[in-house]
This record gives sequence, structure tokens and C-alpha cells, in this order.
Amino acid sequence: MISASLETPVGPLSVVERDGAIVRLAWTAEASGQSALLTRALDQLRAYFAGELTAFDLPLQVEGSDFQRAVCAAMLAIPFGETRTYGEIASSLDAAPQPVGNACGGNPIPVLIPCHRVLGATGLGGFSGAGGVETKVALLKHEGAASLLI
Repeated sequence: MISASLETPVGPLSVVERDGAIVRLAWTAEASGQSALLTRALDQLRAYFAGELTAFDLPLQVEGSDFQRAVCAAMLAIPFGETRTYGEIASSLDAAPQPVGNACGGNPIPVLIPCHRVLGATGLGGFSGAGGVETKVALLKHEGAASLLI
């Protein structure tokens, strides 16, 4: 595995590549190598935070259960600037909201897989990235979804 990092408005982010796919994103400045894929990932993250990109086009590999991968696929289907609730995702997967929330919290590739776009039925819900809910709000505001927060 190799990783590269960049500074963003939500803090340092590092992306980790293994076998030609992004497998993790973390709030660290970790860097242990470089590849064409990592360069592409950092370029796309820069463009996203500059307001020039609304959808990432990167090979992602989610490690975990079939359910974890299904929840991540459902999150990937949420368009830029839109949100869904844990309950809506649960309903689409014929599951309960709490396991969906747990799977969102276990998302190994946040931002690229937009778990910040998933909200609770009566509030923001949680966020496992650095800064917690404040970072979730910053990402939603960046995407123009802030009207949902008022």
C-alpha cells in the first residue's frame, strides 16, 4: 500500500492505494509513495474543494461485508448537493436504519464515498471524520446542501 496527502479546507487528507484502487481516505498527512492513481485522486480532491468537480471518477475498493459494500454503493449514488436519510438507504436495502448508520460510520473512504450526505431522520446524524459533525456541515455547505441545515 502507498499513500499520498494534501491539505484541504477540512484538514489534511491522505488517500491510500492498493492493487490499483483507492482503499482508504484518512484525516492525516500520511504519505509513503506516489503513483498515477494517487496523483489523479489528489487532483480530483483539489478540484472538488475548488468547486470544479462534483463527481469523483476513481477506482474504489471497499473492504468489509457485503452489507458494508451495499451501503457504500448507496452512498455513491447520492448526487452532489443532495442528501438521503439513514432510513431511506435502509429502506432501499431492506435493512434497519441503525446498521446503515454503523456502515456509514465504518466507511473507509469518506468524502470520495459521500457519507456526509447521509442524515438522520431528525438531525445531522454523526460523522466519523476528523472534526466530527462540524466537518460534515462544512462538506454539506461546500456542496450547497446547507439549506437543509437551517
